[in-house]
Amino acid sequence: MKEEKEGVAETVCVEKDKVSTVRIKMKSESFFHYLAETFKALSDPTRTKIIYALCQEEKLCVRDIAVISGTTDSAISHHLRSLRNMRLVKYNKTGKITYYSLDDIHINNLFAEGIRHVEE
Repeated sequence: MKEEKEGVAETVCVEKDKVSTVRIKMKSESFFHYLAETFKALSDPTRTKIIYALCQEEKLCVRDIAVISGTTDSAISHHLRSLRNMRLVKYNKTGKITYYSLDDIHINNLFAEGIRHVEE
């Protein structure tokens, strides 16, 4: 059954109070877009290897990440650029070498939960 409300068809809900509570807490469309993009960034096996490696060692350079993940420096650089754009990793230059690390502890926590989910 549908009701018309302000020009938008809405399904009549069963648990009106619960629906109301959740709707009040609902985030913006842009928030969910960014959240989906974050999970999308983790949908690639090479990027998940990079995140996993950075969970194990706080700072790694492109060459070391490439060796760990079994791919090329160029491919790793490409993936790191995507991860940087999504604020999942950050970098710090020491001399001529650029070291990458997780952007913050939330990334480690999110990834650890994903690992626990897969292992159970």
